[in-house]
Amino acid sequence: MAELPSYVTAAKPVPMSQRVPWFKTTAQTYAGIMLWFVFWDKVAGTPTSGPGGILAQGLSTAILGVIAGALACHFLSYLAPGLMGMKTGLPLAVVGTSTYGVLGGFLMPGFFMGVLQFGWLAVNAFFSAELLAKCIGFESMSPVHRALGCVFAIVAALVGLKGIHYVAKVATYLPLIPLVILLILTAKTVSGVDNFKPDMLIGTASAAIPSAMTLGLAVVATIVGFFATAGAAGVDIASSNRDAKDVQIGGLVGVVGATIFTGCLALVIVAGTYGSGLMAGKPVVLTPTGLMDAIMGEKVSNIFSLLLAIAAFPPACFSSLIAAESFKNTLPKVHPFISCGIGTVGSIVLVLSGKAGNAAGVFEIIGASFGPICGAMTADYLLAGCKWPGPRAGFNPAGWISWIVGFVVGAWNSLFAGLLHVDFQMPCPPVAAIIVGFVLYALLSLIGLRTRTLEMPQQRAA
Repeated sequence: MAELPSYVTAAKPVPMSQRVPWFKTTAQTYAGIMLWFVFWDKVAGTPTSGPGGILAQGLSTAILGVIAGALACHFLSYLAPGLMGMKTGLPLAVVGTSTYGVLGGFLMPGFFMGVLQFGWLAVNAFFSAELLAKCIGFESMSPVHRALGCVFAIVAALVGLKGIHYVAKVATYLPLIPLVILLILTAKTVSGVDNFKPDMLIGTASAAIPSAMTLGLAVVATIVGFFATAGAAGVDIASSNRDAKDVQIGGLVGVVGATIFTGCLALVIVAGTYGSGLMAGKPVVLTPTGLMDAIMGEKVSNIFSLLLAIAAFPPACFSSLIAAESFKNTLPKVHPFISCGIGTVGSIVLVLSGKAGNAAGVFEIIGASFGPICGAMTADYLLAGCKWPGPRAGFNPAGWISWIVGFVVGAWNSLFAGLLHVDFQMPCPPVAAIIVGFVLYALLSLIGLRTRTLEMPQQRAA
């Protein structure tokens, strides 16, 4: 007990009397994440090395990529963390101590989860403000866009700091807005899907078209990179589930089902718009929000943009809430207003600089950061006989070495290939990072590079 830090000993499991069914927690939470317009908009607009985007090899190839990405999120990122959360009832900051040690767990994944939330807050603020600016006739990165982004980030952070009850008040029905808009856009464009041909997006471009495998992996990388932090957060989300069945079904519905639903509808909207001839003679646009003017007309499109920006506010509040809870667990002596205030300033800097607008780059870095965490936690769970092994002493070498190597693999294309002047491009970096984290943690554990486990009263109680 003397070796356990206060943030571990103070944690209390969620009692069974407070556990609820999967459709009231896991599925609902994850479906709300996947309905966020930035997710499905960027899935359809996944950047590739050739013209035509991910639809350059046809709609079926892109849909298969969405399905593969959804399954990878469930089985590679979410399932093991979710099961550990359900079996212990403990938060991520504590459960992660088995993989990174009670000293290392302070930083990873507890504190790190809080820091990365401000990256998400910046992305949300940037794209929501971009839609709001469009409604009143201002371009992206205009002074009005930047000012709106700053205000959006500050207000969301303040609401998040108020706590879950305040966030819930703004989150109850707003996620239905993007659902309705997706369905309306699909209904207006689905008749054109049969007439869609990839040539409509490629035109006379002379660049080579990537293979179907390359385009499919690009979709998987976008989805898994986006989902990485949400996968690790499955510990917290599933800690209120009753049993393993709740964890499984909640993930299959909220993660797999919602991802396939929103991602595929976004692809259908883009393909249907071009198949209907609504963009004939116009520059190629690959995102549903960018096509709303052509589909609905400018006035209705502006209304949709306003509604999507409003519906994006609860996810921004949740980012701040998660950050505040992470900092409370790991920095109990620092007031959350100070720690979250510093993080919000960082978000504002990303918005003002425009770096938050590179959603694909943000997804890749977050996937590189949390992919190895999900992989290592999965290996830790399986090696312990499908249970949480308990906190480990100090810094666990197996966890930290697997994370460092996994991060290099995951961020290879965006960071390290250029720094080292190497031409090799890592295929599907977020998934590669998960696999490296899993395999390396397992190998290092088997050769004895793990610190000893420590007993804690919560284990016995759970």
